Amino acid sequence: MRKKRRNFSSKFKAKVALEALKDQLTLAELATKYELHANQISAWKKELLANSFLLYEKKRGPKVDADEEKEARLYEQIGKLQFELDWLKKKIGECDEALRLSQIAVLEGLSIARQCELMSVSRSKYYYQAVGESAENLKLMRKIDEFHLSHPEWGYPRMTEYLRASGLICNRKRVARLMKKMNIRSVLPKPNTSLSAKSHKKYPYLLRGLKVSRSNEVWATDITYIPMQAGFMYLTVVMDWYSRYVLSWRISNSMDKRFCLEALDEAWKWGQPEIFNSDQGAQFTSLEFTSELLNRGIKISMDGKGRALDNVFVERLWWSVKYEHIYLRAYENGLDLHNGLKEYFNYYNNHRLHSSLGYKTPQDIFLQHL
Repeated sequence: MRKKRRNFSSKFKAKVALEALKDQLTLAELATKYELHANQISAWKKELLANSFLLYEKKRGPKVDADEEKEARLYEQIGKLQFELDWLKKKIGECDEALRLSQIAVLEGLSIARQCELMSVSRSKYYYQAVGESAENLKLMRKIDEFHLSHPEWGYPRMTEYLRASGLICNRKRVARLMKKMNIRSVLPKPNTSLSAKSHKKYPYLLRGLKVSRSNEVWATDITYIPMQAGFMYLTVVMDWYSRYVLSWRISNSMDKRFCLEALDEAWKWGQPEIFNSDQGAQFTSLEFTSELLNRGIKISMDGKGRALDNVFVERLWWSVKYEHIYLRAYENGLDLHNGLKEYFNYYNNHRLHSSLGYKTPQDIFLQHL
């Protein structure tokens, strides 16, 4: 039986073309969503771009009646508002997701679902942040973080015993789960420890015995847990190995690759390294992340299994940012945390004198040795 030809209204074509214009989905994804051919969507998008100026062109010729003129003005206003909305959504999309999530609240006349759509975040991400650990577990996580900064060699068995000695009630299974959630691991390698994302390619550690002598020779990255008044966040940075300069950073309420990719994308404004070092976490071994590096001809280096001190300078940064800033404050939300970290990293890069740098700032060393 011959397939019936589908007819599409102008309104439907405009809707699909406008969504294609946002560049938030691929043509293939849009084709699946609307059950269309990708070439058809591409044609409608090109047609919209070619004729969009007509929305603003004043009609000439015979005088139209009042209703037609009113309708024309309304369509012109709708078109202008749509383009302004698309521009605003694009700008919002460039903001850190944690900031966007922090702006969503229960409002009369504007549903959570619509707010999530306008902020370009999924509803699952919004509701996920409300489902956190218990107050008891958050207390444990804060203590685990403090112990780990002072004793990075402790695994979960020893960590459990010290937590108990501090008067906290816990067992090894619970501590192991929380440490995994916090992205905390002992610096000592453990045999038979399973790794997440086993299908991802792992790369050798290239920094052993390497004498780094200039800026942008080696960059490094990592993720750490940040305690909050109610819950926790994650922080990732991209750091220049030679100067300790923090090139970029991002926060997130989930430990996914997205905010790691955003930090990497921001770091490119400073140039690019010959070698990029990370741990073997799923975020950094993902195809999306490694492709960004390989496509630029950058060599990938990864810490040995369970050897956090292979990334020693980032580990030292975690100690500084927490004891000099995070632990002295009690941040309530992601927006406050973002603003506080922005202030701290400005101080760390541009004003804090580092003894290992001859009492110069990371900015001084970074710019002098490019």
